[in-house]
Amino acid sequence: MTETQPADHETENLSNECKELILSLPKERGWVPRHIYQYQYQGFWCPTADTFQAIVNFQKHFQARDSDIVVASLPKSGTTWLKALTFAVVNRHRFEVKNHPLLTTNSQKLVPFLDVDLYANNKVPDFSSNIHEPRLFATHIPFPSLGTIKESNCKIVYVCRNPFDTFVSYWQFFNRARPESLGPLSLDEAFDRYCQGTDVYGPFWNTSLGYWKESLKRPNNVLFFKYEEMKNDVAYHLKTLAKFIDYPFTEDEERNGLTEDIAKLCSFETMKKLEINKTGAFVMNIGNKCLFRKAEVGDWVNYLTPTMEERMSKLIEEKFGGSGLTFKRSYQAEQVRAPIY
Repeated sequence: MTETQPADHETENLSNECKELILSLPKERGWVPRHIYQYQYQGFWCPTADTFQAIVNFQKHFQARDSDIVVASLPKSGTTWLKALTFAVVNRHRFEVKNHPLLTTNSQKLVPFLDVDLYANNKVPDFSSNIHEPRLFATHIPFPSLGTIKESNCKIVYVCRNPFDTFVSYWQFFNRARPESLGPLSLDEAFDRYCQGTDVYGPFWNTSLGYWKESLKRPNNVLFFKYEEMKNDVAYHLKTLAKFIDYPFTEDEERNGLTEDIAKLCSFETMKKLEINKTGAFVMNIGNKCLFRKAEVGDWVNYLTPTMEERMSKLIEEKFGGSGLTFKRSYQAEQVRAPIY
């Protein structure tokens, strides 16, 4: 194997077409355990060669329906939570809260990813039958690469998290998922790679801005949530979500406390305690427990140095300046780092 070639075992499951194409793609060291490289395709980073194959298959074969609902995000930005909320809202007439599938199945399974779940292992799923409408899907893929989804009238809900907290959660996640034999990825190295834009499905600024701009252009089709604002007022955002995907809560449902019940069911505190989220595994055999750490706003101040904070702040200003997309620092972060006059 030369420096310009992927490892044979990482590409053995690829089609001949993708094996040839992947040789021309820029590559960097991978974040995902047991995978040496990640590959830049259409301007974003595919975490593995197998994911690259799955994305190609998805783009070739998936036919979006206007009734589809897609949960979109970058990794470690509130994906598991938004999947749970969306599934619970859409299926609230099918399942009672006390016997809900979310109590026994992780939301990552209930709302599958289009690439690493449905089109994984070089397969093309059959959607002709046994699919409950509306179809619920998830993706980390940037908007410009969504194939027929971006041309349809389906509903896309995107959740965006402050890059400071996203990075810390991202770094912690991949370290928790790494085998002990590989050793941990240092904070300094991970931060440098993240700021260079080699994060999975990133650069984070390109992906977030893609959905942000589309939400301004087509507000009836793309809803843009901020994780911190959701944490601050779950009930309001839950009702906003329900209305946007055409499943609004009735006055009776609100009066009877259904919105609060769903918010509690999908909360970090509830989900982390469940047995399924202490044991099972989701994509790439990474344990469900890796999905649940703190879910706090402003926890980054416990990890990043002032130098790191300055670098990230300048990067955010450079990449997001003029877009209208801003990130409010948490109260905790403001109190810890703000100068006293």
